[in-house]
Amino acid sequence: MLLLLVIGCSLTSLTIWKVWSSRERALAEVDVHGLNLTQALNTYTEGIVRQSSLLLLGLVERLETEGDGPAQIQRIQSLIDRQQPLMPQLSGITIYDRHGHWLMSSNRPIPEGANSSDRAYFIHHRDSPSREPFIGPPIQSRANHEWVVTISRRFNDDAGQFAGVVAVTLGVENFLRVFGKLDVGQDGAIGLSYTDGTLLVRYPFREQDMGRNFSSSPIYAKYLVDRSVGTASYTSSLDGVERLYAFRKSETLPLITTVALGKDEALAAWRIEAALSAVVVAGLLGLTGLIGWFLILDIRRRTEAEEALRDAQQQLLASNRQLELLALKDALTGLANRRCFDETLAVEARRAQRDGTSLALLMIDIDHFKLFNDALGHVAGDACLQAVSKILEGCVRRPSDLVARYGGEEIAVIMPATDSAGATVVAQLMLERLQQANIAHPGSPFARITVSIGMAVGTGAQLDSLPALIQTADQALYRAKAAGRNGMAGQA
Repeated sequence: MLLLLVIGCSLTSLTIWKVWSSRERALAEVDVHGLNLTQALNTYTEGIVRQSSLLLLGLVERLETEGDGPAQIQRIQSLIDRQQPLMPQLSGITIYDRHGHWLMSSNRPIPEGANSSDRAYFIHHRDSPSREPFIGPPIQSRANHEWVVTISRRFNDDAGQFAGVVAVTLGVENFLRVFGKLDVGQDGAIGLSYTDGTLLVRYPFREQDMGRNFSSSPIYAKYLVDRSVGTASYTSSLDGVERLYAFRKSETLPLITTVALGKDEALAAWRIEAALSAVVVAGLLGLTGLIGWFLILDIRRRTEAEEALRDAQQQLLASNRQLELLALKDALTGLANRRCFDETLAVEARRAQRDGTSLALLMIDIDHFKLFNDALGHVAGDACLQAVSKILEGCVRRPSDLVARYGGEEIAVIMPATDSAGATVVAQLMLERLQQANIAHPGSPFARITVSIGMAVGTGAQLDSLPALIQTADQALYRAKAAGRNGMAGQA
């Protein structure tokens, strides 16, 4: 009976620990997912504000240089009509004189007697000499009752005095359309707010929340004052739903992006798993009690069963390891696949930033590969791709370097702690090895398989945006192709 008690307590404790660990993992995954979403949304918002600020700067320079007379306003209107389709996020652009009267509206006729001198952005620019753009609180358009967020700049007269305001309005509906494409569940929410706690945009949209300040809420006071990025679990002061929050402050703008997922929804799958575990454990405990009386007589059989179970577990673990390896390999070439490339590039970029070293990236494309397939067939094309992959992989000797199939006939090479000179040596070696291999290519002007190589090297802040690093290498690849192929080009 003591043995049965020990077994029962052990099994129960193990299950409780497993269930609790599974819960912590589920919450951690939600936090990571939320932080990734805040990064994407923060980048999207900064891009819109940056574009709007540049547009405003150009308009302000025209107004201060040419004046704000009817002819000048008409030219500005024509300029905006050409530029506005390039920024579909814009709801409109409006110019106000020093008294708040409308001089121009890009998206509708000027209402008679229209005046916006009472708007927060106008008052800010009128009373402050700052030439920096100002992101205003959300307001409801008096013309069409649309909720908008304003980005504005002041312009001065020849004497340097306040002459008026140029304002870009961004429709809240545009933000909601983007936010709505993200799956945050039934209880999830996405928010964009000022660092002072004023809410700009919230998805799902609730009109009563527009412009609301939550700086006095516990989550703001506890988490958002001193930290630029992080996660928290809290009950919303807006609707009383307990959520898992991920927040990120913009590095360049006074904005905070928040993604919240309903805690109940986030743990729904875990609860099912926990319930199933409890049912299984209860069944196992009952079964253990039933067969416990026969345990001593059947000890040998149980020992054999335990050994078989351990063997099965080892086989399962081995199978899982094999599946993990296969998931990171390209089936045709045996190189690392795109998923492995993306994960490795992110890891090596962080390591390079941490260690203060450079990270080199080669983008390699087989020249005239379509002509090769057309001439010899796809079976021969596959064999050619395998041969080229093997040759390129043989040129990279360090364990930390990675050769991956990026897509189609394009291959990428990640080389940590490598500068431009080192990357050039490897690229040149690849060109030489392919020349030595002399793989026949009837459709190529070189009569053999050749490649074009684009090279990019990043350090420090250059590695903050990995798509930019990849784009730099791609652009270098295009230059190598434009130069006649069978060569390499570095970043401009």
